[in-house]
Amino acid sequence: MAKIRPLSGFPEWLPEQRLVEQRVLDEIRARFESYGFAPVETRSVEPLEQLTSKGATDKEIYVLRRIHAGEGDPDTGFGLHFDLTVPFARYVMQHRGELAYPFKRYQIQRVWRGERPQVGRYREFTQADIDVVDLDSLSLSFDAEMPRLLAETLAALPLPPVVTGINNRKVLEGLYRGIGIEEVTPVLRIADKLAKIGADNVRRLLGEECGLSVTQADTCLAAAQIRSTDTSFVAAVRALGVTHELLDEGLDELAFVMGELADLPAGSVVADLSIARGLDYYTGTVYEAVMPSRPELGTVCAGGRYDNLVGGSGNVRLPGVGISIGVTRMLAPILAKKQLAASRSVPTCVLVTLPADEARGVARDVTRSLRARGVPTETYHAPAKFGKQLKYAQKRGIPFVWFVPTDAAAPHEVKDLRSGEQIVADPAVWSPPDADLRPSIVRSGAG
Repeated sequence: MAKIRPLSGFPEWLPEQRLVEQRVLDEIRARFESYGFAPVETRSVEPLEQLTSKGATDKEIYVLRRIHAGEGDPDTGFGLHFDLTVPFARYVMQHRGELAYPFKRYQIQRVWRGERPQVGRYREFTQADIDVVDLDSLSLSFDAEMPRLLAETLAALPLPPVVTGINNRKVLEGLYRGIGIEEVTPVLRIADKLAKIGADNVRRLLGEECGLSVTQADTCLAAAQIRSTDTSFVAAVRALGVTHELLDEGLDELAFVMGELADLPAGSVVADLSIARGLDYYTGTVYEAVMPSRPELGTVCAGGRYDNLVGGSGNVRLPGVGISIGVTRMLAPILAKKQLAASRSVPTCVLVTLPADEARGVARDVTRSLRARGVPTETYHAPAKFGKQLKYAQKRGIPFVWFVPTDAAAPHEVKDLRSGEQIVADPAVWSPPDADLRPSIVRSGAG
């Protein structure tokens, strides 16, 4: 039999790893719902023209084709979605008459991208998105709500600290136009690569590909190096001596957002003018979050404001703002190094023993009683020596074993396999400590 090899870029988890992921997703879901975001799930495929209409590159998209299609037959015209924002835009357009505005949604789903797998990048992964869309105009307060919710959510997860950088595309576009740059989109895309390729390469590309002068390129780079944890970035930008109406608007908006977040823990959000976001649909506030302790992961959360991504009928506008958490990108390297794991590989808290076939009814009643009180319980599948049943529980990490008596007059007993303590227990009232009801997340090393 041929050896089964893992597929690069398609991570799979062992049960104790999957339990960690589920706990993380449960926490994310609870935080999103605490802010009033409603769940949405979109289909996995979209028409190719929809996927490629907002600045996506074809190489990212997996195209669907029938396995029995003939050599000259065209593909289906569908592709797997490469993010959750473009499908969400389609969803809003399709259901816009059925939604209440401002519409706040969260979406936790798989995403597929046909790119080269590496640390922090996968071909199949899970994202958790939040977005707000409104009719005609969208309050800037939502631009501030996104990083606030993100900061609270990430702080509650068993992950290294994350810092969210915030910028405004109007600041960059206004600055570029103020120094005489007419085609700003190519400049934005190159400027967005600053953290990856460095200042010298950005300066070179701005000259070679965008035709910028040395002075223009230096001004773009000087702006990109401005960072602050408060609104002092405004003075730093003004010191560059550039004026433009759009620049003023962007600075005001970014100052508002940063001011609204002033009560968050110091350093958790930063005004970072190097952030441009390469996708064409962003029009205002943009976000990028990183783990300072894991720089090799790159951006782990990202998003921004889009005023034109969701188009309504006629003159109706549906501006929105959103942010995405790269769940797999953050978790996969930590799980791979076993820096996080579940305390046990199964949800089971109690194993009810089966000493003999005649005891099945009693064992079944005990199991039902425990489950009715919310205790995850399973019954051993066949009569066997207690030693074999205990080994089964120990191997799976089940903390408690319930001994069903063979004599109807004898008491029931429950044993804590960790401490060895064994006590008489009434199946109608006994419950384990709350901390043992569900697997907990165990840290190891610098996770």
